[in-house]
Amino acid sequence: MKEPLTSVAALKDRLQELHERTVETPLFNPVFQLSLDLSRQLEAGELSLSQCEGMIAELEVAALQNRCERMTSYVAPVAQDENTAALQASFDSPTFAAFKDRWERPQLHAVFTAHPTFLLPPKQTAALADCASGAGTIDATCVGEERPQVTLAYEHSRAMFAIANAQDARDKVVATLLGHAATQWPGDWHDVAPLPFRFATWVGYDMDGRTDITWSNSIGFRLAEKAERLARYVAQLEKIDSGHPQLSELVPARDYAAERAQDFAADLSDPAALSVAANRLTASDPRKLLSLKGVIDQLEAEAREADQDRAIALKTLTAAMRADGLGMGWIHFRVNAKQLHNAIRRRIDPEGKIDLASKGAVVHLRKAISEVTPLRSNFGALAIEASTATRQFLAMAQILAHIDADAPIRMLIAECEEPATVLAAVYFAKLFGIADKVDCSPLFETESALEHGGRFLDELLAEPEYQAYVRKRGRIAIQAGFSDAGRFVGQLPASLAIERLQGRLAEAMDANGLTDVSALIFNTHGESMGRGAHPTKMADRLDWALSPWAKRRFVRAGIALEPEVSFQGGDGYLWFDTPELALAMLTRIAVLRPNDTDPDAPTDEFYRRTDLSLDFYRAIKEHQRHHLESRTYSRAITAFGLGLLNSTGSRVSRRQSDLNADRDMSLRQIRAIPHNSILQQLGYPVNVIAGVGEAAEGNYEEIAALLRESPRGRELIRLVRAANGLASVKTVAAFGELFNSAYWASRPYRGTETHLTDACEALSEYLVKDDRAGVFRRLASRLRVDAMKLHRLLALLPEEAPDPAREEKRRMIGAAQALRLALLQHMFLRAVSVPVFSRANDVSRDDVLEMVFTLRVDEALAQLRRAYPVSFPQIDQFDLTEPTDWPENADHGYEAIHRNFIEPIDEAYALSRRITTVIANVFGAHG
Repeated sequence: MKEPLTSVAALKDRLQELHERTVETPLFNPVFQLSLDLSRQLEAGELSLSQCEGMIAELEVAALQNRCERMTSYVAPVAQDENTAALQASFDSPTFAAFKDRWERPQLHAVFTAHPTFLLPPKQTAALADCASGAGTIDATCVGEERPQVTLAYEHSRAMFAIANAQDARDKVVATLLGHAATQWPGDWHDVAPLPFRFATWVGYDMDGRTDITWSNSIGFRLAEKAERLARYVAQLEKIDSGHPQLSELVPARDYAAERAQDFAADLSDPAALSVAANRLTASDPRKLLSLKGVIDQLEAEAREADQDRAIALKTLTAAMRADGLGMGWIHFRVNAKQLHNAIRRRIDPEGKIDLASKGAVVHLRKAISEVTPLRSNFGALAIEASTATRQFLAMAQILAHIDADAPIRMLIAECEEPATVLAAVYFAKLFGIADKVDCSPLFETESALEHGGRFLDELLAEPEYQAYVRKRGRIAIQAGFSDAGRFVGQLPASLAIERLQGRLAEAMDANGLTDVSALIFNTHGESMGRGAHPTKMADRLDWALSPWAKRRFVRAGIALEPEVSFQGGDGYLWFDTPELALAMLTRIAVLRPNDTDPDAPTDEFYRRTDLSLDFYRAIKEHQRHHLESRTYSRAITAFGLGLLNSTGSRVSRRQSDLNADRDMSLRQIRAIPHNSILQQLGYPVNVIAGVGEAAEGNYEEIAALLRESPRGRELIRLVRAANGLASVKTVAAFGELFNSAYWASRPYRGTETHLTDACEALSEYLVKDDRAGVFRRLASRLRVDAMKLHRLLALLPEEAPDPAREEKRRMIGAAQALRLALLQHMFLRAVSVPVFSRANDVSRDDVLEMVFTLRVDEALAQLRRAYPVSFPQIDQFDLTEPTDWPENADHGYEAIHRNFIEPIDEAYALSRRITTVIANVFGAHG
């Protein structure tokens, strides 16, 4: 290498040149060699961190541009007039009755969840959304912005912004529907009440895995949402008629809700303060609006007498009111099954004698539900309640009594594996008098829950008390989590297991005579392939969550289906960040009709040839299990702790542990999204790809033929190809070389880089005992063997739509990874070169090194700054009459150590985390 590598183009060219060497030396690693080239230049002073920052900024812009192009193609067309035309072209109902039936039930429920995926700083979010909306290219000035702390309030504000755009887009869809109906059926169109989409959120209400959301937060958020929604209704009605008589009710109601929201935003820890806020909310007040039914009826009646344009505007408003109620959308509370178990024991089993997994527990709960007498509650009861689960039901009771009496509330139960857990939720709903407004929804996400979910549903739906409850509600609600399921059994097996579970729900409903209620199936995937979002096109994304095979089970049983999906955090909200994107997304969904399917479609070969497909599924699942249980896989994934990742949410990514615990960190200590994100950052989405090749071994031709002939099989392969197109086993291996003692010992070999001799020798000596080099090599070898088998299978399957940007993406990721590896080497060399002795000699050099190696860099730097202060008491600060000869020399602190070691480590680490964002953007989402 002669010319310094100071541009992304130079990095890509050099990477391509290095790739050619793998032909003669298969074990040669181009990514690591490029990182060595960069590292040598960086340590020789030929390349500065400032120049590295310039290349990273260039990569950031390119990755955002790449993500923009993917987003645009995913929901194209994006222009609003083209989407209106596309929606109109999809109207094919031959009769008004058919049109009315189709559009009066939601095509989809969309839930705006707050999983930690707020990857992009605000400027980058806006630039990406504007670009995807048709604003040209990414402006380079959007990068380099400091990342703000992601708080719960920030997450909530972003959720509300996204929902507001979604509401406006839905209004456009509704207006288009009404205009079509008015033209086609002028005598009947007033009888249609469109409800194409419902929106919901759990931001501020999700208590699973966190203790930082208080009940008053949830009440305050709900009041703020009510005030915001009423303000939007008022603005919409004022646009129709600035003097409309209904404004005299809606405007005061808006102001009243805003005042009460302010009350509950205050500190209510003092009982006196809470009493004042609660009494204001519960008192009678002419401005206290609890239902929109009367408003809707009056506006609908007016619409029948109005001219067509005014009527469409009024009915569009009432459609929004019918969909959202007195909030920005419906809300989902979420608790863990264990929290419910603790709460129910206090009521029916205070001595802890009942096994909640037993038939006996179901018998006890059946009796308790049938005999329960509803209890009154108030905010005082809510404030003093110690049980998390009970507190959530008390909060729901107050919301339904004093904020919105009409909009139902979902109670999601995480890690739900026993029917008794759902019955416990039903008991509490009935105990507090809200069973007619609360949908208790079990979440199936663990391997055990998915494996035994069919039995669970058979038992639950056979319970008379549960049957009476769901008939009163008019729906059965369940939730399937693709994220955790994808982590525990792999994404392909998870999708197929969830599909079978959905089919078993249809069978259980049919067998128990519950076809008169609807099935609401909530699929909580995310935006990335690691969390269950199919990356190729919107049709695949919708089918991946709820396949045509599963939908046909319900249609053939005569069961109304209500599909529901999540749009998770910053990544998911991007689809609704501009009016153009929001309308494009809703239009694609409306045109694809995810709540509908052809019951007479021929059986897909994938389900007919279960002798092949079930073995294929089981083999992938077994392969994924081996990885999850493997010490090698666990150690590699946790080799850097969570230090490769940026903080992307208000919920912690893992439980706290001490320094020594990092070496033995369990994968179960890391939540699903960080786990998936680490796989991205290490270069190989194991939970998507691994096992597919091995599952086909020995039967390539027959498996390939099945996958070719099956629409479901082709969809599976499209997901695998998308992930494999970004995967690099060489990158996985390159991370291991950072911990290779022999590599560091060899760097100054034969007179090269003699200025690094001491540092390399120290690193080499320290890493002799480290296991990570071997761990990464073993993992890379396992992945390579499986990848060879996968490539053999893919060679038998024609690629339907090759990604023209695939090689460009791979080069971009390779350049980014090499640059990051060089920065990590810079950090290692600087850390090992810090002088051993310091003013605070209780600091262990090995502790600091281990912190840096596991990328707990902020902690390491805090220790070093304490050890090497740059400001401390000086002798001349004291006004003393007695002279002193000590200290002999003026002590100027450790400015040089800060300048040469601490600051470069800090800067390099910050740059490395910007590369994290680059890679996530090329993958299309965080995690």
